[in-house]
Amino acid sequence: MPVKQEQTRAVRLPRSVRRAQLLDAALEVFTSQGYHSAAMDDIAERAGVSKPVLYQHFPSKMDLYLALLDSGAEDLIAKIKEALESTRDNRMRVTAAVAVYFSFVDDSAEAFRLLFETDLFNEEPVRERVQRADDECAALLREVIAEDTGLGSEESTMLAFGLMGMAQLSARRWLRGDESIDRQRAAELVSRMGWRGISGFPRHSQSTRQLGEPEENA
Repeated sequence: MPVKQEQTRAVRLPRSVRRAQLLDAALEVFTSQGYHSAAMDDIAERAGVSKPVLYQHFPSKMDLYLALLDSGAEDLIAKIKEALESTRDNRMRVTAAVAVYFSFVDDSAEAFRLLFETDLFNEEPVRERVQRADDECAALLREVIAEDTGLGSEESTMLAFGLMGMAQLSARRWLRGDESIDRQRAAELVSRMGWRGISGFPRHSQSTRQLGEPEENA
């Protein structure tokens, strides 16, 4: 009697679950191979699906890359927002916001590199997404800075970008650094430097003690 061979069929997953699976696989491939060397075949193989299934969700490699950028940006913005809403103390807000960049680079290193170390910045859709992520994070920080300093929107935005740039670059340095400094200490150093700068713009003399900490407690 001939042996019946069961036909193996791919497990059908809910669309949202399959999409998340494909994004995870793409993130691994893009960060390990780079955008230009990565192929849709590689991503489909990493995800354990056929290429037609991959194309059902993402019509092109660029669409897939942009979806990853959107996902990483949304995650970062949400974490910044949560950090700023976690306290009413503005010094602690600055500390929490800086800590977000260090936790993001530590816990989501691939997404961080995709956002801040992309080699596709000359591509308009990529550039727009990275800049939008920066703009939205800066807008959240601007409100805190304006509240403490009394500066106008443009000036507060400039300080917000300065703080973000300091946090981003320091987090990148920490990620590739060889020194034995833990994440919490690294974030603390950067946030203290950032706060000293922001607290140098007190709204009025009565707030100087609240905003600028005494030298011995720095």
